[in-house]
Amino acid sequence: MSTTRRLAANLTTVALLGLTPIALAPPSRAAATVETFTIAAPSATVVEYGSTFDIDVDLDSASGTTPTKGVTTLLALPAGGRTWVPVATATSTGGDFLGVTPALNTTYKVAYAGYTPTGSSSTEDTYSPSESDTFVIGVARTITHPTSGFVLKGTVAPEFGKKKITIRASKSRKRGFKPFRTIKTTRTGSYRTRLPARDGTWYWKVSVRGDSRFRGNGYVWKTEVFHRSATRAGVGA
Repeated sequence: MSTTRRLAANLTTVALLGLTPIALAPPSRAAATVETFTIAAPSATVVEYGSTFDIDVDLDSASGTTPTKGVTTLLALPAGGRTWVPVATATSTGGDFLGVTPALNTTYKVAYAGYTPTGSSSTEDTYSPSESDTFVIGVARTITHPTSGFVLKGTVAPEFGKKKITIRASKSRKRGFKPFRTIKTTRTGSYRTRLPARDGTWYWKVSVRGDSRFRGNGYVWKTEVFHRSATRAGVGA
């Protein structure tokens, strides 16, 4: 091998041994503004006065990730109202609302306030605000009654003083009810009336009408009389 060729080979070896891999840093990700979606599903559409219901909340975004920052609020618009009122704030972003107690017929919605990171150099995404569709929870008045007997008595609440209670009768529990009697509650909403001891089995539908603030309610009562000599007191049907 000539002196020139040996020198070239040595230089190539030295050059190869001197190569050092260079790690390339991934390009930085620019922060984005992401659209969000809020869905609220109530556990009931009608509850009795004083009862509660739950709301299942699903918070999602256009990127497919669930926002973990930002405030979620339950808002209410009571019957006859004009302004949305905050009822509760979720304990976590997009959290459910449990044990909600409406005072009267109320329209609800869930609002996510969105999230904007602080600092001009932040790489966090910005999440836009969003609201669920509105939904209405009807509140039915409560109507109490005895457990047996031919005398029906109890109380209708709330706000049912000096108002009508209708009673209809039928031989069938499911159909054929005809008007029997209309009574009025007292100033405090209590009522009392005696049913006739009709032969056979009879069903009595006791009901109160709803209005703009509350839903109606009622119950079915059953009486049984056999041959006038053996009488079985009325019971809740």
